[in-house]
Amino acid sequence: MLIFLFAEKRPCVGMRKHAKLLAVFATLLSISGLLYALERVTSDMDAIRIMVKHGSNCFRLRLFVNPPHTDVVVNDLSYTIALAKRIKAAGARLLLDLHYSDTWADPAHQLKPEAWSDLDFDALVERVYEYTRMCIATMKQEGVLPDMVQPGNEITWGMLWPDGKLYGVGEPEEQWWKFARLLKAAIRGIKDAAGDAVQIVLHVHCGGDWRQTQWFFENVEKLGVQYDIIGLSYYPWWHGTVDDLRDNLRRTAERFSKDIFVVETAYPYRHLDVREMEGANQANMRWPMTPEGQRSFLVELIHVVQETPGGHGLGVLWWYPEAIPVEGLVVWNDGATALFDRDGKALPAMDAFLEVAGAKKFLVGGDVSALAKIEAMGGVFRDDGDP
Repeated sequence: MLIFLFAEKRPCVGMRKHAKLLAVFATLLSISGLLYALERVTSDMDAIRIMVKHGSNCFRLRLFVNPPHTDVVVNDLSYTIALAKRIKAAGARLLLDLHYSDTWADPAHQLKPEAWSDLDFDALVERVYEYTRMCIATMKQEGVLPDMVQPGNEITWGMLWPDGKLYGVGEPEEQWWKFARLLKAAIRGIKDAAGDAVQIVLHVHCGGDWRQTQWFFENVEKLGVQYDIIGLSYYPWWHGTVDDLRDNLRRTAERFSKDIFVVETAYPYRHLDVREMEGANQANMRWPMTPEGQRSFLVELIHVVQETPGGHGLGVLWWYPEAIPVEGLVVWNDGATALFDRDGKALPAMDAFLEVAGAKKFLVGGDVSALAKIEAMGGVFRDDGDP
């Protein structure tokens, strides 16, 4: 084209045409460059894709029934589906964590959704089934069927209290029977919506406690609850030493012959006074509270899980890796246990996932349930250079 323009016999007209074409060409280059830059910025700012770049292949999302949309308690079905689409687009696997509450469910809190509070027990069981089936069916229709589902979060002491509570109310045998009915209803809802395409994870909090793990899963087994994977939480300040975890993994694998997934863990990259946390033991914090100390913790933890007998160590997920401080939002531990620093930059610990990226079936990543909320409040994530 340029040769043709320079050969134009009428220089004035040719130069005008040349100038116009060059202007168009420059505009196209500018747009192309802008789009390229935007694409790179978008990629660099997407915490999910940054984590995938650093070896993550699995993410967990929580789901509340009717959350109040305060702070990061925003995880209704539409919010969760939107994040799930980003996870699936990144080529990662998805673990869905059903809380069966309007807010946080954990060993100390398992409140029924307010809309379910007046239901009698039989009606509650039916509601659990219908709600679960609806959620999974909707996600399937939206193209984001989870690979795994947790019916309940840290359900060591039951769920949907007081009906499914396993201590302090009623006769123990009756409470276990009620809890099992609720759990079976949830699992039936998952299976009726997705068939065998989805694996069931039963999640307890006692990563370093074999006796408590044994107590829970032997009762579940006795009551005929069908599941695929044992999920554990392991925070060293709450759940014991790495040796305690190793012992529990070994005993649990040998006793139940199930894959075991550490679905929650974390460690600080900067100072965190865990003495202010109820039940915490500072003595278990033997790694430095530095970026390299955090990385050393995660490397060691991954190796311990990989060593589980029978190849039953399934993986490790980091809790709240996206918890960077943003104005107007309270994040867990003020972000000290995130995998991004205060400025949103990926920390060295994330590279621990790369060391197992090629390991057969081993899952690594994190629970990024607050990501969209943090982004909406101005949180920005970045990754300087290649891992």
